[in-house]
Amino acid sequence: MAAGLQQVPPVVVATPPSATQQAPEPPIVTDDAFDKALPPLSNDINAPLEPMVPVVPEVPEAAAPPELTQPLPALSGFDTTPLNDVTVADTKAPDIRYETVLRGLDGIGLTGQFNGLSSLKGGGGKAPNATVVSARAREDEALAVRLMKSLGYYDGTAVSALEIIPGETGRVRAVVSATPGKQYTLGSITVQAQPTVPPGLIESQLALKIGDPIDAVRVQGAEANVALILPQQGYPFTKVGQRDILLDDAAGTGAYTLPVDTGPRSSFGTFTTEGRLAFGAEHVSVLTRFKPGELYDNRKVDDLREALVATGLFSTVSVEPLRTGNINPDGTEQVNLLIEQERGPPRSLSVSGGYSTGQGIRVEGAFTHRNLFPPEGALIATAVAGTQEQGATVTFRRSNAGRRDKTVTLTAGANHSNYDAFDAFTTTVSGRISYDSTPIWQKKFTYAYGFELTGTNESVFDFGLGARKRGTYFIAALPGQVEFDQSDSLLNPTKGYRLKLSLSPETSVRGAVRPYARTLIEASGYYPIGGSIVLAGRVRAGSIAGTGRDDLAPSRRYYGGGGGSVRGYGFQRLGPLDLNGDPVGGRSINEFAIEARYRFGNFGIVPFLDGGNAYESALPKGSDLRFGAGIGGRFYTNFGPLRVDVATPLNPRPGDGKVALYISIGQAF
Repeated sequence: MAAGLQQVPPVVVATPPSATQQAPEPPIVTDDAFDKALPPLSNDINAPLEPMVPVVPEVPEAAAPPELTQPLPALSGFDTTPLNDVTVADTKAPDIRYETVLRGLDGIGLTGQFNGLSSLKGGGGKAPNATVVSARAREDEALAVRLMKSLGYYDGTAVSALEIIPGETGRVRAVVSATPGKQYTLGSITVQAQPTVPPGLIESQLALKIGDPIDAVRVQGAEANVALILPQQGYPFTKVGQRDILLDDAAGTGAYTLPVDTGPRSSFGTFTTEGRLAFGAEHVSVLTRFKPGELYDNRKVDDLREALVATGLFSTVSVEPLRTGNINPDGTEQVNLLIEQERGPPRSLSVSGGYSTGQGIRVEGAFTHRNLFPPEGALIATAVAGTQEQGATVTFRRSNAGRRDKTVTLTAGANHSNYDAFDAFTTTVSGRISYDSTPIWQKKFTYAYGFELTGTNESVFDFGLGARKRGTYFIAALPGQVEFDQSDSLLNPTKGYRLKLSLSPETSVRGAVRPYARTLIEASGYYPIGGSIVLAGRVRAGSIAGTGRDDLAPSRRYYGGGGGSVRGYGFQRLGPLDLNGDPVGGRSINEFAIEARYRFGNFGIVPFLDGGNAYESALPKGSDLRFGAGIGGRFYTNFGPLRVDVATPLNPRPGDGKVALYISIGQAF
């Protein structure tokens, strides 16, 4: 049959029955009838047959439901509230318990890291069913492989399996088995970069050597060190590219290549400022710790940025290096710094308060305009309201006055203090120049000096009369102070020590001029024990030489007792007493304190022991010391610890309280 023709079922011719069988005559199929069942043939015997058209019986058309023949309703009539799917949990289905077994990672030191990231470990040994346990195990397979590759085991594999624990229904064992294989090492190290000064600068800072394992953390750390050190060595525009490591399976090594674009070797140039300025480029230069032409160091740029933020005059400020293309005689390119400023609100209000036995409640509020007299000329108005002290002061302060962290202060104020030791109405005008530590740069050596003019009317006990009377004193002083600081923090030191010496030549005019000198020396030390305990100690001694006690204004004498002195005793309660049992102060003082500062999180407990006394003599004595002991609580904040101390005197005198309470901010010393 030719290709393309349809096959016709064969015609079967039946065998006639035997004579003994009476079969009906078969129907006769004529050729015409057979031909009608076939498609007609064309005259071309090679032409394909025309396709047969199937006969589909006619089905009477069913009547459409009446709902389908109706017009659609308006969209506004549809209820668009979504259906709520209701999921019914089988609360009776028990959770499956499992234990995790890790094999193969302990020998390469990855067990701890795996446990910290494991999905199985993170599930806590419980899952809804075994399928979830199996999924977690597969995740841990991939985790194990990633960890092995991070140490250079690039051929490492891991498989997991679930095992039934015999005799324990509802428990399975998830086993993750890792096979590290060989560890790849660095076979070669290539740095693609421009020549540097000094030569080999990049290679010396890339802490990798041939034969080292291809440890991802170590490699990334070495590259980060290059990106950190080069901008400190005169290359501010350094860009570390994407590393390439070509592995050699046979040798087990990798060819390491690192592209580095160093950019030009640069030195500092000038400043430009943009934005809403708080001050101009001239004052910016006061805050810098580098000079034009000096080799670029991004640590000094970061320091400048921090100093700008510390002024408190900006809502946002940034410092960015800009290329100039100007080449200096030493071959470096001059880089200018662009300071983009957005000055913030210059005014602020602040309130502080505290309570201590002997001083009572004290609340202080201050209004500050930080830039009333640019640059950084502040006006500060302060008011004090308390149960035993009231007053007001006005202060002009120039920060960074011609030198970084140098401050000039002028103050005028009036104050009333009513304590057991004296009742004084005081007016003071003073000036001070200081070179201070700041939160961003704690200095080893600081100093301060100035002048003070005081007029005060005070109650003073006259031992000749046996009673108190009022006296007026006029005092001129030239106070000075130096401090050597080797501690690690201004507000919360944990190690190191501090030494401070204060000296104030003064003269008191009450009828006659009587010069004298006030001296105070103080030392404190901090010693950490473990990671949570700090032993802190302090000693202090003071002397007033050149005049008698009765010629001194009571407010200028030395007193002991209080939150910053010997805790357990009231404020100014230690020292000589008058006939009524009230303190009269002395010309010398000695004190010591020791604390064990235990910190846990943001809280702390501080047991302490204090001791000391004030004396009528010009030099302190070692006898008649008064001791106080107690315990304190600390709440550590981002601006310093909040301190609450409760103490009791160990050898009180008549009139001393049994318990003293102190609340303030900052450590006692």
